[in-house]
Amino acid sequence: MSEAATAPAALTSDDAAPRRTGPNALAWLILPIALLFALFFVLPISLMLLMSVLTGNPMFEQGVRFTPENYIRFASDSYNWEVLWITIRIGLSTTLAALLLGYPLAHLMARVHSRTGHALLLIAVLAPMLTGIVVRTFAWMAILSDTGVVNATLMRFGLIDRPLPLLNSETGIVIGLTHIYIPYMVLTLNGVISRIDERLEQAATNLGAHPLRAFWEVTLPLSVPGILAGSLLVFALSISAYVTPLLMGGFQFMTLPLLIYQQISASFNIGFAAALGIILLVISLALVIGYNRVLGLLSGDRDLT
Repeated sequence: MSEAATAPAALTSDDAAPRRTGPNALAWLILPIALLFALFFVLPISLMLLMSVLTGNPMFEQGVRFTPENYIRFASDSYNWEVLWITIRIGLSTTLAALLLGYPLAHLMARVHSRTGHALLLIAVLAPMLTGIVVRTFAWMAILSDTGVVNATLMRFGLIDRPLPLLNSETGIVIGLTHIYIPYMVLTLNGVISRIDERLEQAATNLGAHPLRAFWEVTLPLSVPGILAGSLLVFALSISAYVTPLLMGGFQFMTLPLLIYQQISASFNIGFAAALGIILLVISLALVIGYNRVLGLLSGDRDLT
């Protein structure tokens, strides 16, 4: 009886041991990730925020103090608000173009049953990402220039008398950014649409709905989380783009990243450049918070239904 009584106790203590060491093992696994996150994200953002509210660099200057001067300078100059509006406008235009072009392709990829067909579509989407952004931007510069393929073709058929101002324009910037960031939209939408049961569309059509109406009232509402996620990703990347707006728009269309570069390279005003970077970061964070709230409301509506 004594051996039988002690055996379960021994088993219980052995079973409890892994539970005590489990959290410690998990902490050791999380620690490297936390250190990398702190080193490459928290520390740079904190330094940028600190520099944006200081009058100078405390490492090389004396009498450095805290001041909101950089943010007041941004808010008091109408030129800075114009640059901010141009940045947001380019981001919205790029996001809309990527959504309109990417949604049909993502829907086709999600509904293709052939493994070969899906692989070919996936390669077509990912192939541009294998080429550098600078190379793709230079390719669009050659296509959209006054003597490029588009203008030369239109003039050859007599559709236009003079070249269209596609390069060094906001339209050219949006075209270049759309080509660069549309894969992110397609891949995000494809992951969401592929999880939507096709039988829902089939049930709607069997009940007499037109395929277009079935898509509009069944597939499109269920794919809203993918639309929001893809739009958030493309917009955040577009407003922070630097190479494409510089090469395809020059400094004729100043955006916040270009203004940051100008402040550092021309006047070496690190404090104001840091303030501009924080403003750009706040815009992105506001979009993320808004996305989470909208997604939460949509999830709540589904739970109620």
